Amino acid sequence: MYESNVLHYRPPPWLRNGHVQSVWPTLFRRVPMVEPETEILPTPDNDELHLDWYRQGSSRLAIVSHGLEGHSRRPYVLGLTRALLREGWDVLAWNFRSCGGVMNRQPRFYHSGATEDLGLVVNRCLAGAYSALFMSGFSMGGNLTLLYLGEQGERVDSRICGAVAYSVPCDLAGSADMLALPSRKIYMQRFLRDLRVKMEEKAEKFPDLIDVSGFDSIRSFHQFDNRYTAPLHGFRDARDYWARCSALGRLNDIRVPALMVNAADDPFLSPRCFPESRRILGSHVRLEAPRWGGHVGFVEHARDGFYWSERRALAFLQAIA
Repeated sequence: MYESNVLHYRPPPWLRNGHVQSVWPTLFRRVPMVEPETEILPTPDNDELHLDWYRQGSSRLAIVSHGLEGHSRRPYVLGLTRALLREGWDVLAWNFRSCGGVMNRQPRFYHSGATEDLGLVVNRCLAGAYSALFMSGFSMGGNLTLLYLGEQGERVDSRICGAVAYSVPCDLAGSADMLALPSRKIYMQRFLRDLRVKMEEKAEKFPDLIDVSGFDSIRSFHQFDNRYTAPLHGFRDARDYWARCSALGRLNDIRVPALMVNAADDPFLSPRCFPESRRILGSHVRLEAPRWGGHVGFVEHARDGFYWSERRALAFLQAIA
């Protein structure tokens, strides 16, 4: 088992609240970046993935995967991208299907277990001249990253050197239950508002497959995933989708150093998202659960503009190097 150089997160008192941490970066963080090179990656089913490349001639590349209803230019993606660039890495931030401002072509969109899409991105990167590939993901993108590595198991490409994932809902059913709580209503409403816009656009293109009548009655991912995510992606129902796409059951199959950082005050995560048993984690995955950090928060006020999560990723990279 590798040993990482742990950096302890100690935010100021006014940031020691999971809800404040979860909303602060969205409201107030800005990360100035150069415009990336863009690429459209075709998929085998006549769809496309939109990629943002930040190249500086490195032999090492990091892939960054965003969260639910996020995109490649969210502050948390750009923050980690900037930190990796300063450490000499090239970076690829990619958009899930229907994300990034461009609706995808097929009736399907994205989901927490779409490892075939992440696999296309990884293979595109490995086809280049990179000698090392590092993977990172936030929230849903963290689950997707760890699930992909678990599915790869012993077959994982030797150039993939490790991964770090933040605020990972590795127990999808439990996280859906958490977000269904009345105290999480503000988050659920925002997700459903954004998802409704996409479902309405898809319903116009595929009226025989997608119906948005009565969408206002949807209050939770239990209802949304039963009605849309599961049938559009080949799952029996929401429970089947969550069971098959949760990374929790595949962590012990991962064969590269992987760090999962889930804040103890994350309002999105269930208790099962904090596994301690080596039987569940396996020999290559390390869980860190800072007392504070919220959901994709880990806010830090520093002159260089870095957040704690970005410093933690760089320290982890140094440890596994």
